[in-house]
Amino acid sequence: MISTAALAPASTASSSSWLKRYYGARALFSIVWVALAYTIGKAQPTVGIALLVIYPLWDCAANGVDAARNGGLRANPSQALNVIVSAIVTLAIVLTVAFSHDLHAAIGVIGIWAGLSGLLQLATGIRRRRSVSGQWPQILSGAQSSLAAAHILMMALSPLLIVSVADVGLYAAFGAVYFAASAAMLQLKR
Repeated sequence: MISTAALAPASTASSSSWLKRYYGARALFSIVWVALAYTIGKAQPTVGIALLVIYPLWDCAANGVDAARNGGLRANPSQALNVIVSAIVTLAIVLTVAFSHDLHAAIGVIGIWAGLSGLLQLATGIRRRRSVSGQWPQILSGAQSSLAAAHILMMALSPLLIVSVADVGLYAAFGAVYFAASAAMLQLKR
């Protein structure tokens, strides 16, 4: 059982230390995911589908852990909602692929998720910027993610285009850059 003290909001110094590691881990995950998407995932559709499932699942888990480290889901409503949205999207991708075998539909679900999770990341960054530095890349990432959603959805809605997991790669690559920038900003503020 987790004690309430373990979920209490962290001090600004420990919060910055946590966020630096957290943003670094998110950047590293995204870099590896992008590399896999452009290589194995693009060449082997089954691996590509697995990567499409893993991406929002990772976001769900990462937001849940981060919220728990910073006061819990109740204290972090945008992250709580992001956990729910990412979990639903993960399930939606699994069901879409299982029942329709349509990669366009799965990419479309990712596009919708990019928009929603981007807005929630934007809200989290705006809320956090008052108490901890390194949030401007997160704010920009959230806004950019919402805009990328339109591009991803246009690809998904174009039946003549051949789509693959690599079509989500650029979106994930930008996310890696923003997470790395936040980690670097927090490192420089020490």
